[in-house]
Amino acid sequence: MVLKGISVLDLTRVVAGPACTRTLADYGAEVWKIEPPTGDLMRLGIPKANGVALTFAQQNAGKRHLCVDLSQPAGQALVLELASKADVVVENYRPGVAARLGLGYEAIKTGNADVIYCSISGYGQTGSARHRRAYAPVIHAELGLVHLNARERETKPLPESVSHADFAVGAQAASAVMGALFRRERTGEGCSIDVSMAETMLATNEWSAVEINGGFGDEVSPFRPGKAAIVKLQDGNYVQIPGNPASWIFGMAKALGKEAEIHAKGWFSPRDTQGKEKQVKATMQRWADEYQNAEEFEAALDSARVPLGTVKALADIPTETWAKERQVFIDIDVNGTPRKIPRSPVRFDNIPAGPSETPGQGAMPRGAHNRPTLQQVLGLNDTALDELEADGVLLYE
Repeated sequence: MVLKGISVLDLTRVVAGPACTRTLADYGAEVWKIEPPTGDLMRLGIPKANGVALTFAQQNAGKRHLCVDLSQPAGQALVLELASKADVVVENYRPGVAARLGLGYEAIKTGNADVIYCSISGYGQTGSARHRRAYAPVIHAELGLVHLNARERETKPLPESVSHADFAVGAQAASAVMGALFRRERTGEGCSIDVSMAETMLATNEWSAVEINGGFGDEVSPFRPGKAAIVKLQDGNYVQIPGNPASWIFGMAKALGKEAEIHAKGWFSPRDTQGKEKQVKATMQRWADEYQNAEEFEAALDSARVPLGTVKALADIPTETWAKERQVFIDIDVNGTPRKIPRSPVRFDNIPAGPSETPGQGAMPRGAHNRPTLQQVLGLNDTALDELEADGVLLYE
């Protein structure tokens, strides 16, 4: 594994931070996840496998699970000692909280000069918005995604169903950590990394540059956010055709032998269909009514190179042929119960990528790896661990 031998102290919770450290674990890093006595918020999710929420399991597979009370000075001292042994520290507290716990970059750097310290937050570690609470829906709303979708779909503002901001910033953070590790190999120097969800959403939205520089104007773009056409076929399934229907319809008409029909409407170029999205989509639907299923429709459109995708439920993906061939899902040990989760999307030609299928290395109850990890990493004996447990510094579920 590409990060074998790298240790990561994971002070993150919910989705953004755990998504980052899950990637590092997938690549072979040893990740020590620290949870508070109440556990990571995602443990409250449903359904559960032997008491462990699958939403938690997906982002925390392959990690070592420790539970430490950081409200106690002894808990802070324990985690600070772990930090002194780590190659990487990742945290997603609101800016300033880690420092108040004695676990900020400056404190950790004192005992670990070449540490890579990555902070994930809503609006960054500096600026007037840095202390604001930020979950993915907040960022989706404030960084234009909800507005863009509502405007282009001509609907009222609606929330997103997936935490795009969390996973996007997690990927950016993991990439930054690996870049910093590579730099450290060459220079011997550690660094702190500041990754914000807000800036990530701007950088990973393909329409940012268009929108902040005046928008589309009178131009007819072949691609528009949220403009994809969805049509229903005879078998009751829906297919989605990406891009701007005002542009795609001309290639479709040629492939399906429908050019005379659109010419009779006076449609000879995308400018002729501008502002006529409803009529264009209705025409596409009439054409789709002639086809039994997605395979027939896709074959008919092939000469025009029109892509389409059948609208499917997530629950159906494990039975897809391509998913089986690519081994997209992996069975992990969720507290003694095998459950499927998506494996790493990255394939190296001769290096495995996780998460691990090894029993006990999936997603476990909080505190499940307290003793073995602290014995191995810090050399604590049973007497010291007994005292920490008796004092409520170390906890178990």
